[in-house]
Amino acid sequence: MDRLLVTLVRLRTGLTHETLGVLYKVGSFPTGRAIREVHPLPADPGFAVPDRPGIRLRTLEDVFACSAAEDVTLRIDGKETQVRRPYAGRPGRRAFASGKRRQNTVKTTTISDGQGRTLWSGAQRPGRMHDQTSVHTEGIAEQFHQHPGVRAEVDDGYRGLASESLDQVSAPPRKLKGKAPNDGPVTERYGWREMKRRQSLRRICVEHANAEVRQWRPLQWYTGRRKTYGETHLAIDPLVSDRAAKRPTRHNPSTELVHVRTTAC
Repeated sequence: MDRLLVTLVRLRTGLTHETLGVLYKVGSFPTGRAIREVHPLPADPGFAVPDRPGIRLRTLEDVFACSAAEDVTLRIDGKETQVRRPYAGRPGRRAFASGKRRQNTVKTTTISDGQGRTLWSGAQRPGRMHDQTSVHTEGIAEQFHQHPGVRAEVDDGYRGLASESLDQVSAPPRKLKGKAPNDGPVTERYGWREMKRRQSLRRICVEHANAEVRQWRPLQWYTGRRKTYGETHLAIDPLVSDRAAKRPTRHNPSTELVHVRTTAC
């Protein structure tokens, strides 16, 4: 139990082994050994399914099968975590340089439901790789072909996926061709902005899921070795998923008209 507690504190706060050793009055070597032994355990059970206790999602196939069975619209987004810069002259050094954040990062893919509860996260890749490239390397595009009833909301980075699966994937509308945002008829500009706003409202919950994971210090700025990032990521995300799955599902009120029973006069 003590080893599990030390590991959770390490994952939550990112404290060094020496600091944890002082807090728990043990040496840094026993602390590090305990963390290495317990560290992979949280990733084994997989990700929790809201309102379905006992069911765990471990692969992309599980997520898409669950979405098809429960009629859940998925939200897909990429998440970047800053990592240490590789040494000069090391092969593949530029692969981690993210053009978006101007930092060395590792990207992961997050899938959530409509309330920001994480259903799956993984598929680590260098920060330089585009989201659309990862769609094919991770097998996400193939899953849409195998499950034609699954729907998803994505951002601009997955526009290619939306073009391939027009009836399944919704992306923000394209910019008006050859026009600046403030040019063109008022109705056309308003319609474009309103469509973009509504699509963003449907997709923003996956950003909340990513923000929930970033509350854990190691996933804000990972200071360890890059090859161990995947192990840390898979240890934290299932814990966040378990907590999010306990939130009750919000059901939108129905606006369907119903017949009123007539009473005899």
